[in-house]
Amino acid sequence: MREEPSDPMSGILHHEEKVDVLPANLELSALEMSLVTVMSRETTLRTYLEQVKDHYDYILIDCMPSLGMITLNALAAADSVIIPVQAQYLPAKGMTQLLQTVSKVKKHINPSLKIDGILLTLVDGRTNLARSTVEALRANFGSIMRIYKASIPSAVKAAEVSSKGKSIFAYEPSSPASKAYTDFTREVLASGRQKERLRSADAR
Repeated sequence: MREEPSDPMSGILHHEEKVDVLPANLELSALEMSLVTVMSRETTLRTYLEQVKDHYDYILIDCMPSLGMITLNALAAADSVIIPVQAQYLPAKGMTQLLQTVSKVKKHINPSLKIDGILLTLVDGRTNLARSTVEALRANFGSIMRIYKASIPSAVKAAEVSSKGKSIFAYEPSSPASKAYTDFTREVLASGRQKERLRSADAR
């Protein structure tokens, strides 16, 4: 891992839809091993984000489905976590491990870390499996964390957008997937505004 100073904005792509993106590449797979020998290895990403966060209203960190050093860095840097869960099956063991990891990060590295909720993805309401998965999630976790009302449907259009270099909103704005993401965004923003009101009330 290189230690020399570099421009923190280098590598950030400025998309025409007014969203900046810092994409991953094949080198990310090697970074996991490189971080093992780095000082303050759990907070490398947080240190980087401190340099760029004033340029943005929101920063979203998309993690691969593993609990390695990259994900640990993301949890150390984040204010809150949204857990996407496929409605095709219930990865109960993976969910338990993730919650344990979040708890450890909160205790030892990032005391302010919170779980905002669970987002159901790849939902096909026509199948019994999807419905039973949703019911199991609500039964097992609904009492301890939010399960967002909005859910992301399984859709061909949503799978096509990465090859088009566009968001679902630009590529197919009237699609069910686009509407679902819009509803989810509104739900997250409303939750954020409610938190701000509660913090303001506590401060007074």
